Amino acid sequence: MSKVGLKETAVLCVLRSGDELLLLSRGREPNKGLYVPVGGHVDPFEPPRDAAIREVEEETGLLLADVRFCGVLVETSPSKYNWVTFVYSAEVERFPPPDCSEGVLEWVATSRLGNIATPPTDAFIYRFVSEGRPFVMDARFDDSLELVLLKDEISREVLYAR
Repeated sequence: MSKVGLKETAVLCVLRSGDELLLLSRGREPNKGLYVPVGGHVDPFEPPRDAAIREVEEETGLLLADVRFCGVLVETSPSKYNWVTFVYSAEVERFPPPDCSEGVLEWVATSRLGNIATPPTDAFIYRFVSEGRPFVMDARFDDSLELVLLKDEISREVLYAR
């Protein structure tokens, strides 16, 4: 684990089949109990794109030839939760979700996204990915890890402010 305040480096890959996303109901922290895209840490000396392809294979068994870069999410808090996450996407053929050591994989219709528990940043990520809009999201959290500000550095749009 890194030192407090230093950014962890991760990847997410939004896997889409038609109007469904393959999401992981996380069985452990971070984001335990929330639905998130497939992803994980970037290993030392590993490019983020390679990490995204590796994480998809490790968590789903699916070997992708390539993924599309979508944007970056930077999460900053005064506590231990500080991340730089490279976000990718891929259109895939629907397949039965395998068992996953990280939690439970499930195909979720995009129409259900507002009715399931997700991190507060993810609805914005899904919107930008579906619109094909590149992003650099700056997410600020308080001591309780509640989102207080989310803005896109490219459009300079404030997406959320508490």
